[in-house]
Order: sequence, then structure tokens, then C-alpha cells
Amino acid sequence: MGSSPVERLAVIGLVLPGPFPPHDPLDAVVVHGGRARTSGQLPRDHDGNLVHPGVVGAGLTVEQGAEAALWCALNALSVLTAELGDLDRIERVLSVLGFVTSAPGFVQQPAVIDGASRLLHDVFGAAGRHSRSAIGVAALPRGGAVEIEVEVALR
Repeated sequence: MGSSPVERLAVIGLVLPGPFPPHDPLDAVVVHGGRARTSGQLPRDHDGNLVHPGVVGAGLTVEQGAEAALWCALNALSVLTAELGDLDRIERVLSVLGFVTSAPGFVQQPAVIDGASRLLHDVFGAAGRHSRSAIGVAALPRGGAVEIEVEVALR
């Protein structure tokens, strides 16, 4: 596999969308003290449309939720690239905070957020391993099924 994160993305056949910055007065990424943290990232495709909007467990499958989570991670990498200039500045992925719009009784949020975690591991290798929370919520902005935040350590 490629040696840089961008080369690894190319090898697995993925291209970063966006970036899609948040509304004012928010920043897409805050860099401070050797770390960078993204604002919440929705699963937007290259045209800015939501991938698999809706509710996981009521209309959306775990697999569709995991695909949405992968797109969230791609969007996180996109805003990190825009802020940092290069994904090679990332030394390690520290944490992922994942939210899943969940039907009542749905308890497979970790399996959904695995879509983001697997992508980060594929792109950064061992440095892509991270701590994580996967939380079920009643609704997310714009009807998104998944939203994630990512925190990374910088070189």
C-alpha cells in the first residue's frame, strides 16, 4: 500500500470530497497545542449531498450507516487537509466521537461508526487506531444518519 495517507486513499480508490466548512462563527478545524480537532462532519458526497440520510434501524441498515460514517471520515480528512495543507502532518488519530440517528431500541451504533474507524485505520495504518465513542441520538443536522468529530495529534 502507498506510504502517505493520500497515496493510501488512492490505492483504496477514494477521493476526498469538499471541504464543506461549517457556518459562521464556527471553524471546520481548530489547531491548538499540537492537536487538531474537527467540527462535526456529515456524510456528504462530492456534490455536497448527504449519503444515506435518515434513521439507522428504521429505513437504513447498519451497512448503510457504516457507509455514511466512512463519508463522514472522508469529510473530516478533507477539512483537515484544507487546514493543515497536508495529511502527512498528522502523527496519530487520537479520538473519534460518533453520533448515529437511531431508531428506538437500536443498539448497534459501534458497528455503524466502524465505517469511519476502518477508513482512518486504512489511511493511517497503526497511527489510525484511536479511542472512540458511538452515541445514538434522535436527530442530526440536515437529516444526516451519522456525524463524527475527529481529533488528531500533529507532527
